[in-house]
Amino acid sequence: RNDIIKAQSIINDIYVDEKVEDYVLNLVFATRNPEKFNLNDLSQLIEFGASPRATINLVLAAKARAFLEHRGYITPEDIRYIGKDVLCHRVILTYEAEAEELTSYDIIQKLFESIEIP
Repeated sequence: RNDIIKAQSIINDIYVDEKVEDYVLNLVFATRNPEKFNLNDLSQLIEFGASPRATINLVLAAKARAFLEHRGYITPEDIRYIGKDVLCHRVILTYEAEAEELTSYDIIQKLFESIEIP
């Protein structure tokens, strides 16, 4: 139990650069307003985007990955590595997307390909 509490404390203290924070915010915002990121084709495919809590959980998951990699900071690669799994179940697709046999993973992949990496 003490080891878990210690690990949680270490994870909470892992550094997040402002540029990485902005990257996470852009990814999550793009699920709600894709047209603001020149992803107009996704607007008709996303019914509901990720909530603000997704931002918190994405950063927390990236911190956990950095911890497992023995680093005191997160990188954009941590976000890319864990981000699809964190965001996929938080994005609800339209019937149009389902008719085109697209999955939330497909949409999130497109976001990761389109949003500029710091």
